[in-house]
Amino acid sequence: MTDLEVAVQLLGGETNKVIYDDVGMPSIMVRFDKGNIADVITGGSENTHPAFSVDNAEKAAFWYSKYQNVAIRCADGLYRAYSLPLQDPKTGINFDVARGYCENKGNGWHIATNAEWAWIALQCRKNGFMPRGNNNYGKDHSRPDEKGIVTYTYIDNGTLYNGRVATGSGPKSWAHNNDASGVWDLNGNVYEWMGGYRTVAGEIQIIPYNNAANKLNPQTVDSTLWKAIMPDGSLVDPGTAGTLKWDYANSKITLATEFTLQEDAYKSTSFNALALADGVTCPEIMKALALFPADSGNHGGDYFYMNNGAAERFASRGGSWSGGSYGGVFNLLGSNARSHTHHNFGFRTAFVEL
Repeated sequence: MTDLEVAVQLLGGETNKVIYDDVGMPSIMVRFDKGNIADVITGGSENTHPAFSVDNAEKAAFWYSKYQNVAIRCADGLYRAYSLPLQDPKTGINFDVARGYCENKGNGWHIATNAEWAWIALQCRKNGFMPRGNNNYGKDHSRPDEKGIVTYTYIDNGTLYNGRVATGSGPKSWAHNNDASGVWDLNGNVYEWMGGYRTVAGEIQIIPYNNAANKLNPQTVDSTLWKAIMPDGSLVDPGTAGTLKWDYANSKITLATEFTLQEDAYKSTSFNALALADGVTCPEIMKALALFPADSGNHGGDYFYMNNGAAERFASRGGSWSGGSYGGVFNLLGSNARSHTHHNFGFRTAFVEL
């Protein structure tokens, strides 16, 4: 093994691995083994969690970037995404560019999907540990003694603020499992674009299971792979009558089958307070994808955001350095177009063997 591989094994254990891409460049990745919905949701079914099914084939595991990614221009002129420690994460990048950087790495590499994020988030909660992170200008809002190495500062209205911190530079409580073997910075630092999930005029649409992990399955605006969800959990073509939608009613984001157009209406609700419209049931798939709470217990105070406009909206998760208690593994920002860029938006790669 190389010195890097030895160091990763010593520090992270057997679930951590250096995986090389098509040009021989390394990324440090964390393995998540296949499990059932019941493994992460009390009372859930024994069905395999969606994160472990790609193109009708069950996968033994997926590999998730241990760190928020940087982008490096390689000898062939293409930018590729890399999971490396103590770096300033790449930001100011829209969804499609981020996806391209991930897919440039070769077969099996992809922008991390909402299904994969959901498995990790639900695992955190099931194991009784919700990771902290850079959600308060370089430190954690609940533990200001927990800090990362600041890599980015900015001035707003004449005041200098700390922003991003170096990947993995915080304490182990900033890892998903409170251990050196975990995935870092899922709470705060920068929002992370998610593949495989979007809304159009409030309608919830997914690339089924974890099929978004295969770069041959397009996530374009007009891709025919997008499916809407019925209240019974069945997947149907977008625009089918009675599909699940996000609406805003009674001062809460509500899972409904009707949609009220409110152009550019930015709405938010704590994840734990997401509501059901009268007569609407929430199928298990929504809970398995961490799009709706599986129970009424605490979800870390994390927040859920939407936009009641008609346009396509993509999702990012986790929160940013300024999110405070609203950031965390159940945080979802679903109000931006795929073209959105900002200094607090980043991404990660993931890998599956196809």
